[in-house]
Amino acid sequence: MSRADEIFIANCKDILENGVWDTHLNVRPHWEDGTPAHTVKRFGIVNRYDLREEFPILTIRRTAFKSCIDELLWIWQKKSNNVHDLKSHIWDSWADETGSIGKAYGYQLGVKHAYKEGMFDQVDRVLYELKHDPASRRILTNIFNFADLHEMGLYPCAYSMTFNVSGDTLNGILNQRSQDMLTANNWNVAQYAVLLTMFAQVSGLKAGELVHVIADAHIYDRHVPIVREIIGREPKPAPKLVVDRSVTDFYSFTVDSFRLENYEYHPLDARIPVAI
Repeated sequence: MSRADEIFIANCKDILENGVWDTHLNVRPHWEDGTPAHTVKRFGIVNRYDLREEFPILTIRRTAFKSCIDELLWIWQKKSNNVHDLKSHIWDSWADETGSIGKAYGYQLGVKHAYKEGMFDQVDRVLYELKHDPASRRILTNIFNFADLHEMGLYPCAYSMTFNVSGDTLNGILNQRSQDMLTANNWNVAQYAVLLTMFAQVSGLKAGELVHVIADAHIYDRHVPIVREIIGREPKPAPKLVVDRSVTDFYSFTVDSFRLENYEYHPLDARIPVAI
């Protein structure tokens, strides 16, 4: 059984059995037809994935791995905030007529700040510290910039990544304020597992644990039947992540630098509506 499946099933069962509904509240998200999109949620979920044991991707439904990587590189490599730089259309609902999502995500990572060693953006600062000061307990990124929130198409959901080196192993904590469990949970887990692997490889380290902290883990009302269906399935073994080991520069990774070996999954015929 894939460990990612095991964790996802346990999380969803907990939410469905013990969660709190917000149907008595006015909510911001809505469905395409204008109906309010209500949720059942659990507060403060913490999951741990050991990347030394297996790659955390669901088998009870397919996670679009290549699209995950494309979005990851769009944010962390290109540091873009324009959907025209992205191959998928997952951000289109939050973009303006020019394709911009405002001062969000990649934009925040690309802003340079002054340090005693010079000017760095957040990504380059992580790379610098992993090479020059791996014992530091200050290696982190944060894109929830209060000064710019009013100019963002969507407030960042996965907003902070903390890196920590233990011996020759790089571990990370992903902090997320909000998580749509069906559409985005494993998408984000797979992405940040790859990101941790990227930073580790170019820093001469091994990828270790990814800890995922979710403040508001929720399932939307129209997603409940689909979630019940997929968590009743029998998980398959986890696939193996294969990375191009010749890449030593963070900015040289491409979508094709990563592939999954023996990725077997259950098909999902149901259309998944997205709340916006």
